[in-house]
Amino acid sequence: MPFAQELASLSFELISTGGTARTLSDAGLKVTNVSDVTGFPEIMGGRVKTLHPKIHGGLLARAGTDEAVADEHGIGLIDLVVVNLYPFARVIASPESSYADAVENIDIGGPAMIRAAAKNHDRVSVVVDNADFATILEALREGAPSLEVRKRLAAKAFAHTAAYDAMITRYLGDHSGADERFPQHLITSFERAATLRYGENPHQSAAAYLGDAPSGASIIRSRQLQGKELSFNNLADADTALGCALSLPTTTCVIVKHANPCGVGQAESPAAAYAKAYASDPTSAFGGVIALNRELDEATAAAILDNQFVEVIVAPSVTPEAQDRLAAKPDVRVLACGAPAPFPPGLSLTTIEGGVLVQDTDRADDLGSELNVVTTTKPSEQQLADLRFAWLVVQFVKSNAIVFAARGQTLGIGAGQMSRIMSTRIAAWQAAEFGLALDDAVMASDAFFPFRDNVDLAAEHGIRAIIQPGGSRRDAEVIEAADEHGIAMVFAGRRHFRH
Repeated sequence: MPFAQELASLSFELISTGGTARTLSDAGLKVTNVSDVTGFPEIMGGRVKTLHPKIHGGLLARAGTDEAVADEHGIGLIDLVVVNLYPFARVIASPESSYADAVENIDIGGPAMIRAAAKNHDRVSVVVDNADFATILEALREGAPSLEVRKRLAAKAFAHTAAYDAMITRYLGDHSGADERFPQHLITSFERAATLRYGENPHQSAAAYLGDAPSGASIIRSRQLQGKELSFNNLADADTALGCALSLPTTTCVIVKHANPCGVGQAESPAAAYAKAYASDPTSAFGGVIALNRELDEATAAAILDNQFVEVIVAPSVTPEAQDRLAAKPDVRVLACGAPAPFPPGLSLTTIEGGVLVQDTDRADDLGSELNVVTTTKPSEQQLADLRFAWLVVQFVKSNAIVFAARGQTLGIGAGQMSRIMSTRIAAWQAAEFGLALDDAVMASDAFFPFRDNVDLAAEHGIRAIIQPGGSRRDAEVIEAADEHGIAMVFAGRRHFRH
């Protein structure tokens, strides 16, 4: 309303459609209804009102070219267009909304006016973002918006309608009954949330973008309670940490360094879970990112600050007492990500030179109730619990990935090696380095064992149960090795590479 009042004070004639026109009139502003301009009533329940030559001629008329035609047909020129599109996103996000509700909230006249005004930006200014009100008003007070301003607004307008159309395209495709998981034309839209200091390295520029589909707890939509500006690497590491923490059902703490979990702990309280995670690898925890799947309390905050330097802490919520304790370290970035919710199915995009690879997002895969035990030795109840824990963690470790674990704690993690045996060696070395016994521990592998050497090495270090996808040509040889060592082995039936 203040924007419309300012326009009126600058001697603009206000033209609007029914509902908005009434609101402006009720506020004491002089406003002309669109139907009075067109000489035609709004019909079909408001579906047809602005789609008329007297509106679009007024928008598309070129300065110095079309004035005579406009005068001949009684078309008044329009200099400024301000449009709020129908709230399609809000409607489809509501569980109470039907398909018919969604279709009725597909704006037609609004995008048409936006596009007409944006095309004719040589003369017309178009505003689709309230944040531009001040810029327009300042320019109008000085005379008129410059061509550079009109070009910028036109580009923003076309991006706005493109994002709107992309959202509608995906919604209709999802409800078409056809297999449109990977359509011929992949149309997606993201809105810039922040310009980052730099990317993975200082010579790379970077920004963070929001998807248009709201999800559950996420880093990109978190509320930052304190700390320095988040970096590209902070965001990437925090996303891995939070994803891993939220995939585990009980109270869990995950510490991530350079996109890999270096310690994961489960316990009765967040502080005890953190203690387990930190003990897994206190060296790598330095300068890491910490995620919890429960509220961050004062005891946990105090333990973190007493133990280590930390870049980011993320949790669904943070108690006031914890915030007070963390305030002593103002550079630590603290994020409240909101209540966890089931992860919706989604697509994962990876850019390559000249294009993009698209796949279903690999969500954390619990084992369910049915387990394929392939060895003579059967896992105990405790080992089954440990195998489930290790299996969920290994899915967040870069391939080739190996995780040793016992009683809700990772004991050694081997990540990102070119050979799986090297990852196993690293995991075993890490456990020894920090004095973590592997007797009766379990082992998880994100992909099958190509040879029996991983099983033989695991047996040397006391591993008593293993989970892996299975599917190698040498499965029989690998199972035989497990039986020789009295190790229980479970096949999960699917692989979880993470590149």
